Amino acid sequence: MKKIEAIIREERLNAVKAALEEKSYFGMTVSEVSGRGKQKGIALQWRVGEYRVDLLPKLKIELVVLDDDVSAVIDAIVINARTGETGDGKIFVMPVETVVRVRTGDRNESAV
Repeated sequence: MKKIEAIIREERLNAVKAALEEKSYFGMTVSEVSGRGKQKGIALQWRVGEYRVDLLPKLKIELVVLDDDVSAVIDAIVINARTGETGDGKIFVMPVETVVRVRTGDRNESAV
């Protein structure tokens, strides 16, 4: 199993969520996060001059999927989160050793 963490723009959540649901990936955790990448924030113009917003609001989507499903999930996220602009986000994939469903105690594949 793999854990997929995707950092995306807030306004792209509904499109990404719909694409994942269409492919039968329903379980996910979404968190509000802030950060910056190569763009180093954005510059805003105020009356008194330029102001730099260093950390931009983003959303982090976390899913745990079977190894065979990783490519399909990544493709769904990339296609639906992409705007073509700097700051579209990043996707991280990590191995998951064990998953336990608290309610039933089921482990691993049956718990995904």
